[in-house]
Order: sequence, then C-alpha cells, then structure tokens
Amino acid sequence: MSDVHEGASWWRRGVIYQIYPRSFQDSDGDGIGDLAGLRRRLDHLQWLGIDAVWLSPIFPSPMADFGYDVADYNAVDPMFGSFGDLDELIAELDRRGMRLLLDLVPNHTSDRHPWFLESRSSRDNPRRDWYIWRDPAPDGGPPNEWQSAFKGSAWEWDEHTGQYYFHAFLKEQPDLDWRNPQVRAAMHDVLRFWLQRGVAGFRIDVIWLLAKGVELEPGQPAQEDGIGGDQPAVHAYIAELRALAGEFDDALLVGELYLEPERLMAYYGTRGEGLQLPFNFQLVEQPWDAQTLSPIIARYEELLPQAGWPNWVLGNHDKPRIASRVGARQARVAAVMLLTLRGTPTIYYGDEIGMVDAEVPADLQRDPQGLRGGASRDPQRTPMRWDGSATGGFTDGTPWLPIGPSLATINVEAQREDRGSMLTLHRSLLELRRREPALNVGRFQSLGADGDVLAYERSFEETTFLVVLNLGSSPARTEVGRSGRVVVSTHVGREDRLVVGEVDLSADEAVVIRVDPGD
Repeated sequence: MSDVHEGASWWRRGVIYQIYPRSFQDSDGDGIGDLAGLRRRLDHLQWLGIDAVWLSPIFPSPMADFGYDVADYNAVDPMFGSFGDLDELIAELDRRGMRLLLDLVPNHTSDRHPWFLESRSSRDNPRRDWYIWRDPAPDGGPPNEWQSAFKGSAWEWDEHTGQYYFHAFLKEQPDLDWRNPQVRAAMHDVLRFWLQRGVAGFRIDVIWLLAKGVELEPGQPAQEDGIGGDQPAVHAYIAELRALAGEFDDALLVGELYLEPERLMAYYGTRGEGLQLPFNFQLVEQPWDAQTLSPIIARYEELLPQAGWPNWVLGNHDKPRIASRVGARQARVAAVMLLTLRGTPTIYYGDEIGMVDAEVPADLQRDPQGLRGGASRDPQRTPMRWDGSATGGFTDGTPWLPIGPSLATINVEAQREDRGSMLTLHRSLLELRRREPALNVGRFQSLGADGDVLAYERSFEETTFLVVLNLGSSPARTEVGRSGRVVVSTHVGREDRLVVGEVDLSADEAVVIRVDPGD
C-alpha cells in the first residue's frame, strides 16, 4: 500500500486518548470526575503527546447506565459542569494543539428523554413512531423472546398504551426507530449542534445496531448475546451522518463495532460515505500470542479498502484492562505494538501507567451490567491515579469507585521521572511516532511470527523501522535479515545496541530497530 502524505488528515497522524469522565479528575470533592478537573490535567496529555481526547458521555442523564442513557443530547450534565466548562475545555485543548471527540449515543435514549415521554403518552402522539412499539403476543406476553444485552426480555410493557417497547439494553434505554426520517433528522441536528460548537467529531456508540432485523419479528426465540443489528440499511444511515460531517473541516466519525474484520470493512463504505474509523477490537478480543496475532494483523491490512485507514485499541470502558489480561510485562510489549502498527491508536486512560482492574466489593459495585448478572465493568473504570496519596490525587472526597491496588507505584507522579516506567515508555514511543513518518503514516509489511516472536516493518521513503515483539516469557532469538540499531526497548539498558541479521530478545521484550540506510 502506498505511503500517506504527511499532509493527511489529523486523525490519520494522531493518537486518541479515551477518558471516562467520572474517573479522570474530580475538582469539587464529590468523588466524581468533571470537566473542570479534566482541564486541570491537560498538561499531562500534552506532555504525553496526545492529539485528541475522546470523552465518554457528558450529556444530562439519570445515570441508569452512567451516561449511556441520554436525557438531553444538547446539554451538559451538571454533574460534569456547564457549557462554559466545556467551551473552556475545547479552547484549552485547541491551545495545546489537541481536539475533542464526544461520545454520541444514537441507538437509544433515556426513558426520561422528552422524545420518549411524548412517545409513550399516547398511541397517536406525533413521536409515537420515533421508538419501536409492538402489540403483545397472542398470550399477552412480549412480541418475541429476544433478550436484552443486560439480561431479561428486550421488551418492556407499557400499561398506559397497552404495547411493548423495544430496548436492546436496559429498560431505561428505549431504542429509537431509525427508519423514521424524523429521528434521523433530529440526530443530524445533534451532530451539527456540537460540531458548530467546536467539537472535532464523535465516537458513535453501538452504531451497528441502528438498523434492526430479526430481533423485531414476532415469535423470535431468545438469543444468547441479545445484540443483533448489522443490517444493510445501517449503511445508508451512516452515509447521511458522513455527509453531514463533511460540512465541517475534517470532522471524524469513529464507530463502535464488535464485528469480525470481513463484516467490519463494509463500514468504511466504498466511496468515502462510511466511517473514517470503524473500531477494530481484535487486539482486545484475540488470544495474546504471536501465532494468533500475526496473521490477523496481516489479514486486517489485506482486507482494508483502498482508501481505508487502520485503527487499533487495547482496551476501553467495557473491557478488562490490558495489564490485567496479559500481565504487567506483556502490557509493555502491547504498548509498543499499539503505537507502532499502521493506523490510528486509541489509548484508554490509565493504560499509560499500567493500571489494572480493581477488585470492587459487592457493596460498592455500580455497573448495571454486573448488578444484573453479567460481567461487571466497574474494575476497569476505577479512578485515574495521579499520585500515591490515599485517593490517588483524584479527589479530596470519597471516590465513586475504589482506587485499586499498587497505588504507590502505579501513578503518574511516581512514573514520570522513572526512566524504566510504563509512562516513560509511552512518552518515548509517542515522541518517536510523531517524529518519524515511517511510524506515523508509513507503509506496513508483516514479517510473520517465529515461535513467540512477532515482527513487522514500517517504512517511509528511505527510512525503515523493524518492530520485533517477544510475546513469550522466555528469551528468544529470531532472524530478521536486516542490520540496524535499537532505538526503543521495553527493557531499560537494552537500547542503542546493534542488530546484525538476527535479534536476541529477553523474555517479554519488544524492540524498535532503525534499519541501516541501504540495508
């Protein structure tokens, strides 16, 4: 694939950092993070080398699902601050050369959103068909056995109007009916409102669910995952969103899509009418070993449409943290992989210091998914650690979730001046990535896997880097057929060594090698 010009869109060159706002920085002592607190911590993001902040929902919400149940798309929840706080945040980001992405939740609203209150008020309300209503089954029960993602029926009975409404998630999150052009027009107005306010784009929640399928048909049996979606009509909806985004300067649409790569590629579109970045979760979902990851990375690159740009992520607010999944040593290897693969990386807050999932006692659990018998997401949503104090510098009050283990070493203050820390490794990688087009917009060439070792090349014009990662817990030697010098290693003191034809790796070591010119 050809090189991408250095003048390419900011999101092709940039690095995105996801912030779960409840957990980043509290400014008023209530134990919940807010916009004013986030603004205080922008120096950290600038120092680290971040280009854009993706902020999980900050809209007014009853918080049945902590902001993913939106009661007003065009406002800021007082819990997080005000419009003024958001405007100041956007301005401060801009001064630092960074951008803001908001988390848009268009599949469903809160059951307290004015649209739904009108919809359920009567069968002949003008907004009745903004949501999905069905008559009972012949026995009076739900229209079918389809299950919600949070367990239990996906249908909720409404006594007042004598029908059921559909909810893919909580009953407090009724699904909008995107077949209705009025719904789509209203959501377009939401995007336009925020883009005009200075937001650079959106991460769009569960976008593959906007078009419904068999889950709405009578008599459907219960489904194990309770999700559905990925229907052909969704691409027309996305094309409308992309056209709207095109009215603004390089506005970015990132889509949440838990689909295998072959199905994921359709969401790029064929003529620039799809998402710029359909999220690629393979590093989150696949086993962490070289023999598995090498071919899926190569396959993903092969499947990309001609104008498609890759993206990679190791974790998010819904999945266990990378350091808990693969261990602290391999988390360092994973950081090298994330920040040297071709494409746009997204870093989940706290991963840059190696945060792990915290044990949350039953009486302190908050996640509705966990409280209903699913896997709790509380452990990966615990507060950011800024220092080694009792509350990690996150709050002067009682944090909304426990801080978690190993606070003395897993915090920003302890790691910032430590040459061997996870934080320093991230900053070094981000500096190198920004400085070197080969690691930023350059070509990718898979070199396959040799035992536990995975390798690939990144190149731009006459510059080539070789990335070699030992995903095993034993030392390894692998032939690379190139000569050069190590510029980054996960192991302190092993930088700057020469490589001639083969590379020796310690256990759990990853290296970035600058290949000698002309080799």
